[in-house]
Amino acid sequence: QVQLVESGGGLVQPGGSLRLSCAASGFTFSNRVMSWYRQAPGKERELVASISTFGGITNYADSVKGRFTISRDGAQNTVYLQMNSLKFEDTAIYYCKAHRDGEASYWGQGTQVTVSS
Repeated sequence: QVQLVESGGGLVQPGGSLRLSCAASGFTFSNRVMSWYRQAPGKERELVASISTFGGITNYADSVKGRFTISRDGAQNTVYLQMNSLKFEDTAIYYCKAHRDGEASYWGQGTQVTVSS
């Protein structure tokens, strides 16, 4: 059974930090590109960051470059998103996605991040 379980969301003040985790199971983690997406109220889901199968290539949305860092741990089958210098506009539900060309993508259930003073 495929599972992607996000955790680490919560309420944080502007300028604060959070570390999201996404634990994967039920598929071969090492051959999937892993990504974080987010969806704010009333907005479309957007790509935040992605990391290649063995972690050598990362990509970030312009809005989070220099503040967020994506990483993956093959031993733990987990992908992380370190979020620093959080802003109000980072408030959203954050989703983890596992992707492999030619195969169905897998999504987690999401974790809420709220940046508020």
